[in-house]
Amino acid sequence: MRASASPARSSAPTPLATTLASPDAAFAQSPLGQALMHVLAGGSASQRQIADYLLRNQMRVTALGIEELADSCQVSTATISRFARDIGQKNYSAMRGAMAETLQSLLQPVDKLRRTIERRTRATSPITESLEYAAANIAATSDALSPPAMQAVVRRLTRAKVVYVMGFGLSANLAGMLVQHLQPFCLHVVEVVGIGGSEVAAGHLVNLTEHDVLVVISFPRYTLDCIGLASFARDRGACIVALTDSPASPLAELADHTLYAQSTHPVLPSSASTALAMIEALAVALMVSNKKNVEKAARLSDVIAAYLYGGEHGVQGARKTASKQRKAVPKS
Repeated sequence: MRASASPARSSAPTPLATTLASPDAAFAQSPLGQALMHVLAGGSASQRQIADYLLRNQMRVTALGIEELADSCQVSTATISRFARDIGQKNYSAMRGAMAETLQSLLQPVDKLRRTIERRTRATSPITESLEYAAANIAATSDALSPPAMQAVVRRLTRAKVVYVMGFGLSANLAGMLVQHLQPFCLHVVEVVGIGGSEVAAGHLVNLTEHDVLVVISFPRYTLDCIGLASFARDRGACIVALTDSPASPLAELADHTLYAQSTHPVLPSSASTALAMIEALAVALMVSNKKNVEKAARLSDVIAAYLYGGEHGVQGARKTASKQRKAVPKS
């Protein structure tokens, strides 16, 4: 069995509240969460739709009526009722109560989350609401972050022969940011997608080995190419690190280590603000992980400083260079 820091694949019998990387992950490991994960893996299309929504929106569901949940999942109320019975609950009300009870037993900041949701509904404008979601996502992710899980990722990145970073669509931008942060401190870093597409990504990964790490970044909407190439990398024996939003993500089961960044947004398919914050946090954790990296960071700052505004190669430097060039021109 592959070693894993990912909650979805961990088998350590330690307390959930202290070892799991996010509230979503804690819920997914509860008996009710496991029942939902089972449905997500092998249920019908409508059942998977409901299970996915419940796993991603546990707190919100505790305040929804059956009609509201049916509307959110785009199914009938009868389908919701059948779903509740299929996972061992008497009816929808009992299922909703079981979710609230599970949250209460696993997650201490339930009241805080509820107040956050209430604040969101009182947003005065779409702009304010969007910013509130971003702040709430970052706060919830920060509260649930597992430092040991982050350090495990840092160790794998440090030991890797090659670190590949992959993200498609909007996640490609996040992948580019991560590559820039990793390059000074990892032996060799490859941006898998870049300006290319699936063929370029596959070409980069064809030489991947068990000594390498693939960091996969994907948020709703997930791309099939990302999942397929991550599966290929796993089959090649590489270590898979996933940066994604939820245990319901298809990457969760593929990854050896999973970092969760909450990405809920009222309008967009997902928000990237927390993912960017997590990338910066990972970069900082890597930078301070050993003295050599601190020295590398200092040298990098010295090198870059010369090219910043006002430096030797900045505005003043350009003026000096131009003056030297004028003096070097022979007079006619």
